[in-house]
Amino acid sequence: MAEEEETAAPTEKVIRTQRVFINLLDSYSSGNIGKFLSNCVVGASLEEITEEEEEEDENKSAMLEASSTKVKEGTFQIVGTLSKPESPRPDFAVETYSAISREDLLMRLLECDVIIYNITESSQQMEEAIWAVSALSEEVSHFEKRKVFILLSTVMTWARSKALDPEDSEVPFTEEDYRRRKSHPNFLDHINAEKMVLKFGKKMAWLGEIPALPVFGDGTNVIPTIHILDLAGVIQNVIDHTPKPHYLVAVDESVHTLEDIVKCISKNTGPGKIQKIPRENAYLTKDLTQDCLDHLLVNLRMEALFVKENFNIRWAAQTGFVENINNILKEYKQSRGLMPIKICILGPPAVGKSSIAEELARYYKLHHIQLKDVISEAIAKLEAIVAPKDVGEGEEEVEEEEEEENVEDAQELLDGIKESMEQNAGQLDDQYIIRFMKEKLKSMPCRNQGYILDGFPKTYDQAKDLFNQEDEEEEDEVRGRMFPFDKLIIPEFVCALDASDEFLKERVINLPESIVAGTHYSQDRFLRALSNYRDINLEDETVFNYFDEIEIHPIHIDVGKLEDAQNRLAIKQLIKEIGEPRNYGLTDEEKAEEERKAAEERLAREAAEEAEREHQEAVEMAEKIARWEEWNKRLEEVKREERELLEAQSIPLRNYLMTYVMPTLIQGLNECCNVRPEDPVDFLAEYLFKNNPEAQ
Repeated sequence: MAEEEETAAPTEKVIRTQRVFINLLDSYSSGNIGKFLSNCVVGASLEEITEEEEEEDENKSAMLEASSTKVKEGTFQIVGTLSKPESPRPDFAVETYSAISREDLLMRLLECDVIIYNITESSQQMEEAIWAVSALSEEVSHFEKRKVFILLSTVMTWARSKALDPEDSEVPFTEEDYRRRKSHPNFLDHINAEKMVLKFGKKMAWLGEIPALPVFGDGTNVIPTIHILDLAGVIQNVIDHTPKPHYLVAVDESVHTLEDIVKCISKNTGPGKIQKIPRENAYLTKDLTQDCLDHLLVNLRMEALFVKENFNIRWAAQTGFVENINNILKEYKQSRGLMPIKICILGPPAVGKSSIAEELARYYKLHHIQLKDVISEAIAKLEAIVAPKDVGEGEEEVEEEEEEENVEDAQELLDGIKESMEQNAGQLDDQYIIRFMKEKLKSMPCRNQGYILDGFPKTYDQAKDLFNQEDEEEEDEVRGRMFPFDKLIIPEFVCALDASDEFLKERVINLPESIVAGTHYSQDRFLRALSNYRDINLEDETVFNYFDEIEIHPIHIDVGKLEDAQNRLAIKQLIKEIGEPRNYGLTDEEKAEEERKAAEERLAREAAEEAEREHQEAVEMAEKIARWEEWNKRLEEVKREERELLEAQSIPLRNYLMTYVMPTLIQGLNECCNVRPEDPVDFLAEYLFKNNPEAQ
């Protein structure tokens, strides 16, 4: 935005605390930028970086993990907004605001020396950013000191820019070419926001999206990138240097194509393969939004010329994404809590290892590793290597792993496997088993997500050979029985299942014949396997002793005492011991399915409750009617009894009146009717007195 001319001499440097506003501090990029700046001393980038300081800053990603609850002296004070009121306030922030009015927000912005608006993660923030720069420009005459407004936008506003040299497509764009930039149609609002900010002052652009595994199209399009810490370092330099150019490009020095980036991600997080998909099929991918697809298909060669020549930046990934993938992957996992869970489940045959492992693998989204599958997979892979390959053109191109063995070594290993199996009645020597299992545990899927090792290792020696540290150093060795182990593949949790022989035999006997046929659950094979397991675990050196020695104490569960055929209680206990999942959680489809099931369960529960309520009301009404009828019946009975009682009690009185009173009274009444005296009552009384039978 527009600035007032500097009145201070350029040689004067006043180091003070500056207040920095950043929107959406609870988002990934804004949060990391705020955390970075909160650890930077104001004006530090104005000083040259020595070689010693560069060496100290090699592990700069540690700043992403550190969070300080105190404001250090001389560092930037971070304030900002949150996307949701319920979001927790970041530790590095001095103040946070949510759901406040524009008037209150403007007051907060006027208190700040630097205002940073990030519109890369939420397009809804563009309108607020435009309002903010407009509102601040109206107040510029009242500023007591210089203010810097920085807008973080996306290189998609350059996506349709024509090459600088039609004959040389490798000539990169720099910030000097920003007036020639042409935006992608889906990012017109972004470029309009840039123009609005440029109208009032300063601006800077960057891209922080990372593409997905599929390669759409030929994959030769160049995607500009920059590490989030390096972007934060550029912002620090902008604040300290207040450069004259109002438009800056912030990218690293790499020129990586989509194929380079995807191949790097695949080799370090997956099976090491990439798959080229026609460009038009990209729009059929449900997991990618339109914004993501636009970022994946952009083709731009850019160079941060001004940043490179004028700024002092302690680069975290100056050479780009591919060369720094190990640190980036480590930061990625730590920032999202994506730590692998490694579990080993051991126990006698028929105790339920595989069924429990399947449920845990489903719950934690881990790889279920069984010995027979690992051996089959390894042999199939070797056979595929030695088999003659037909090179043909297909719609899909698959990149093979660079570390695959050559044909001669694969053939030699296959010959050794066949010879071993012939000499051992179809069984494979431990040396091959350990080799294949170790390769499996060191594969990228197991290293990144984790695994559940089902029923292996079985002996102390197998465990020692499988988990030992191959590159042993003398200082790492421990005296006595302790020995170095490979922390990369060692299980974090060991589950020791057990049950009595009688319980296991009874469980196998009750299995259906269709399940038992052809498996190790047949009577002879099961009893032999059970006896062998008991013999092995009676020795001094058992597989459980191995884990105890390296202080990974097994979780012991007696399945027989739980009396649960489906092992639900054992699974529940293990989940409680292991803890919550450490992965992304459910996919959108799984969330939709879970929501659908929850809705169905809720509707079914509500319908059952309604039916129960109606049934209860019907029962209560029936009981009420029955009680009413019974009450009426009892009332009639009482009335009848009262009438009978009254009648019975009135008989003597009636007899007395009929005998002694009624005859004389009737005669008196008749006489009164004949005479018709003026006072009938007095006449009747006189008549009864004169004609009293007792007096006569």
